[in-house]
Amino acid sequence: MPPEADEVDRIVEAWVAQRPDLDFSPLGVLSRVDRLSRHLDRARRDAFRRSDLEPWEWDVLSALRRAGEPFQLSPKQLLQQTLVSSGTMTNRIDRLVGRRLVKRESDPGDGRSVLVTITEEGRTRVDAAITRLVDAEALLLSTLSRPDRERLAALLRKLSIGFDG
Repeated sequence: MPPEADEVDRIVEAWVAQRPDLDFSPLGVLSRVDRLSRHLDRARRDAFRRSDLEPWEWDVLSALRRAGEPFQLSPKQLLQQTLVSSGTMTNRIDRLVGRRLVKRESDPGDGRSVLVTITEEGRTRVDAAITRLVDAEALLLSTLSRPDRERLAALLRKLSIGFDG
Protein backbone atom coordinates (compact mmCIF):
# COMPACT_ATOMS: atom_id res chain seq x y z
CA MET A 1 0.00 0.00 0.00
CA PRO A 2 1.26 3.55 -0.73
CA PRO A 3 2.66 5.52 2.25
CA GLU A 4 -0.33 7.93 2.09
CA ALA A 5 -3.08 5.32 1.72
CA ASP A 6 -6.73 6.30 1.72
CA GLU A 7 -9.91 4.29 2.32
CA VAL A 8 -10.06 3.28 -1.35
CA ASP A 9 -6.57 1.78 -1.09
CA ARG A 10 -7.74 -0.31 1.87
CA ILE A 11 -10.88 -1.43 0.02
CA VAL A 12 -8.94 -2.35 -3.13
CA GLU A 13 -6.30 -4.18 -1.11
CA ALA A 14 -8.99 -6.25 0.63
CA TRP A 15 -10.59 -7.11 -2.73
CA VAL A 16 -7.25 -8.05 -4.27
CA ALA A 17 -6.68 -10.43 -1.34
CA GLN A 18 -10.09 -12.02 -1.95
CA ARG A 19 -10.14 -11.90 -5.76
CA PRO A 20 -6.57 -11.75 -7.12
CA ASP A 21 -7.91 -12.82 -10.51
CA LEU A 22 -9.51 -9.38 -11.14
CA ASP A 23 -8.01 -6.05 -12.19
CA PHE A 24 -9.15 -3.53 -9.58
CA SER A 25 -7.57 -0.46 -11.19
CA PRO A 26 -11.00 0.85 -12.35
CA LEU A 27 -12.24 0.64 -8.75
CA GLY A 28 -9.20 2.61 -7.61
CA VAL A 29 -10.05 5.45 -9.99
CA LEU A 30 -13.84 5.54 -10.00
CA SER A 31 -14.34 4.92 -6.29
CA ARG A 32 -12.27 8.03 -5.66
CA VAL A 33 -14.28 9.97 -8.24
CA ASP A 34 -17.47 8.81 -6.49
CA ARG A 35 -16.20 9.83 -3.06
CA LEU A 36 -15.03 13.21 -4.36
CA SER A 37 -18.40 13.66 -6.03
CA ARG A 38 -20.10 13.35 -2.65
CA HIS A 39 -17.84 16.06 -1.17
CA LEU A 40 -18.50 18.26 -4.20
CA ASP A 41 -22.25 17.71 -3.92
CA ARG A 42 -22.20 18.81 -0.27
CA ALA A 43 -20.10 21.89 -1.11
CA ARG A 44 -22.44 22.84 -3.95
CA ARG A 45 -25.60 22.36 -1.91
CA ASP A 46 -24.11 24.51 0.85
CA ALA A 47 -23.14 27.27 -1.62
CA PHE A 48 -26.65 27.23 -3.11
CA ARG A 49 -28.38 27.05 0.30
CA ARG A 50 -26.40 30.07 1.51
CA SER A 51 -27.74 31.96 -1.51
CA ASP A 52 -31.28 30.67 -0.85
CA LEU A 53 -31.32 28.57 -4.02
CA GLU A 54 -32.20 24.97 -4.73
CA PRO A 55 -29.86 23.07 -7.07
CA TRP A 56 -32.48 23.09 -9.85
CA GLU A 57 -32.92 26.85 -9.44
CA TRP A 58 -29.15 27.24 -9.77
CA ASP A 59 -29.24 25.28 -13.04
CA VAL A 60 -31.77 27.62 -14.64
CA LEU A 61 -30.42 30.87 -13.19
CA SER A 62 -26.82 30.07 -14.03
CA ALA A 63 -27.78 29.25 -17.63
CA LEU A 64 -29.45 32.67 -17.89
CA ARG A 65 -26.51 34.44 -16.23
CA ARG A 66 -23.96 32.75 -18.51
CA ALA A 67 -25.96 33.87 -21.54
CA GLY A 68 -24.73 37.44 -20.97
CA GLU A 69 -26.66 40.65 -21.55
CA PRO A 70 -29.67 40.78 -21.59
CA PHE A 71 -29.53 37.52 -19.55
CA GLN A 72 -32.40 35.82 -21.32
CA LEU A 73 -33.05 32.57 -23.13
CA SER A 74 -36.03 30.86 -24.66
CA PRO A 75 -37.54 27.95 -22.77
CA LYS A 76 -36.18 25.68 -25.53
CA GLN A 77 -32.64 26.99 -24.97
CA LEU A 78 -33.05 26.42 -21.24
CA LEU A 79 -34.19 22.85 -21.94
CA GLN A 80 -31.06 22.21 -23.99
CA GLN A 81 -28.79 23.54 -21.27
CA THR A 82 -30.43 21.86 -18.29
CA LEU A 83 -31.44 18.53 -19.87
CA VAL A 84 -34.93 18.35 -18.38
CA SER A 85 -38.30 17.71 -20.00
CA SER A 86 -40.52 20.46 -21.37
CA GLY A 87 -43.07 19.99 -18.57
CA THR A 88 -40.37 20.13 -15.92
CA MET A 89 -38.95 23.32 -17.40
CA THR A 90 -42.37 24.97 -17.51
CA ASN A 91 -42.86 24.08 -13.84
CA ARG A 92 -39.40 25.42 -12.95
CA ILE A 93 -39.95 28.68 -14.79
CA ASP A 94 -43.35 29.10 -13.07
CA ARG A 95 -41.76 28.58 -9.67
CA LEU A 96 -38.89 30.98 -10.42
CA VAL A 97 -41.39 33.61 -11.63
CA GLY A 98 -43.27 33.10 -8.36
CA ARG A 99 -40.07 33.78 -6.41
CA ARG A 100 -39.38 36.84 -8.62
CA LEU A 101 -36.04 35.40 -9.75
CA VAL A 102 -37.01 35.39 -13.45
CA LYS A 103 -39.71 36.97 -15.59
CA ARG A 104 -41.34 35.97 -18.84
CA GLU A 105 -41.30 38.48 -21.68
CA SER A 106 -42.66 38.41 -25.20
CA ASP A 107 -40.01 37.64 -27.77
CA PRO A 108 -39.73 40.81 -29.89
CA GLY A 109 -38.62 38.68 -32.83
CA ASP A 110 -41.62 36.35 -32.58
CA GLY A 111 -44.76 37.56 -30.82
CA ARG A 112 -45.94 33.98 -30.26
CA SER A 113 -42.84 33.07 -28.25
CA VAL A 114 -41.57 34.05 -24.83
CA LEU A 115 -38.14 34.69 -23.41
CA VAL A 116 -37.13 34.03 -19.82
CA THR A 117 -35.08 36.84 -18.28
CA ILE A 118 -33.25 36.77 -14.97
CA THR A 119 -34.34 39.53 -12.56
CA GLU A 120 -31.96 41.67 -10.52
CA GLU A 121 -32.77 39.51 -7.47
CA GLY A 122 -32.04 36.34 -9.44
CA ARG A 123 -28.78 37.79 -10.70
CA THR A 124 -27.73 38.82 -7.18
CA ARG A 125 -28.38 35.32 -5.87
CA VAL A 126 -26.67 33.48 -8.72
CA ASP A 127 -23.64 35.79 -8.51
CA ALA A 128 -23.36 35.13 -4.76
CA ALA A 129 -23.76 31.39 -5.33
CA ILE A 130 -21.06 31.21 -8.02
CA THR A 131 -18.64 33.12 -5.78
CA ARG A 132 -19.32 30.70 -2.92
CA LEU A 133 -19.12 27.72 -5.26
CA VAL A 134 -15.76 28.71 -6.76
CA ASP A 135 -14.36 29.31 -3.26
CA ALA A 136 -15.63 25.93 -2.01
CA GLU A 137 -14.32 24.07 -5.05
CA ALA A 138 -10.92 25.77 -4.74
CA LEU A 139 -10.79 24.53 -1.16
CA LEU A 140 -11.59 20.98 -2.29
CA LEU A 141 -8.66 21.17 -4.73
CA SER A 142 -6.26 23.03 -2.43
CA THR A 143 -3.89 20.08 -2.03
CA LEU A 144 -3.19 20.11 -5.77
CA SER A 145 -0.84 22.51 -7.54
CA ARG A 146 -2.11 24.41 -10.58
CA PRO A 147 -0.24 22.06 -12.97
CA ASP A 148 -1.76 19.05 -11.16
CA ARG A 149 -5.24 20.60 -11.46
CA GLU A 150 -4.70 21.22 -15.17
CA ARG A 151 -3.46 17.66 -15.70
CA LEU A 152 -6.41 16.23 -13.75
CA ALA A 153 -8.86 18.42 -15.71
CA ALA A 154 -7.33 17.21 -18.98
CA LEU A 155 -7.63 13.56 -17.96
CA LEU A 156 -11.22 13.98 -16.77
CA ARG A 157 -12.08 15.85 -20.00
CA LYS A 158 -10.62 12.98 -22.02
CA LEU A 159 -12.72 10.50 -20.04
CA SER A 160 -15.94 12.53 -20.15
CA ILE A 161 -15.89 13.32 -23.87
CA GLY A 162 -17.01 9.77 -24.59
CA PHE A 163 -20.07 10.23 -22.39
CA ASP A 164 -21.05 13.72 -23.50
CA GLY A 165 -21.45 12.80 -27.16
